[in-house]
Amino acid sequence: MGQQVRLIRRAGVASVIMISAVSTLTAAPAMAGTSFATGAIAYMCGTPFGQQPLEVRMNFTGPGSVAAGGTVTPTGITGSFVFDATLNAVLYASNRDGLRGTVTTPVTGTNVTPASVAVTNLRIPEQVPPYVPGPRTVQFVQDASTVVPTFGTSTPGQAVISLGPTLRIDADFHLRDGSWSPWTGNCTVKNTNPAQNRAFSPAITIN
Repeated sequence: MGQQVRLIRRAGVASVIMISAVSTLTAAPAMAGTSFATGAIAYMCGTPFGQQPLEVRMNFTGPGSVAAGGTVTPTGITGSFVFDATLNAVLYASNRDGLRGTVTTPVTGTNVTPASVAVTNLRIPEQVPPYVPGPRTVQFVQDASTVVPTFGTSTPGQAVISLGPTLRIDADFHLRDGSWSPWTGNCTVKNTNPAQNRAFSPAITIN
């Protein structure tokens, strides 16, 4: 009798192991997001010292492919803009040693609707670094206050998401006396021949 009980228990354990293994094999795999990025894009921006070039880059995470009639909502947006060495030196010479604020940018798309949306309130965290000669990179990120619209996908093929031809920086410069000075930087992509590539890479496959 005791041997029969042990055999039944072993059979039960084996069944549980088999069921667990089958469940693991048939469970839907987690879909990892795809990273999309622009190259360096030159914009001309209004600053306290007139129009100046700023180099902008952005990244986001999204689906590598999506069904026609589906949606794409960028997440984990990060980006940066760069004060060149001359502007960086002039800002520090004028007692502007830090920055905080937001970035708003239109984003356009092909084979998606709407064709243009605005991503607002990308956060520039407060940063007051020591002065270092040379270019200075300012980071901005998506946070809880950022508004990121959703694209609807159209026909099978490819969708390409791109940065818009303008962007706006609403910020405050930190002054060395501890006060803050407001700055609105209206930026327009720099005209070049050929035109700059503002697309995020890779393209999104629409099935």
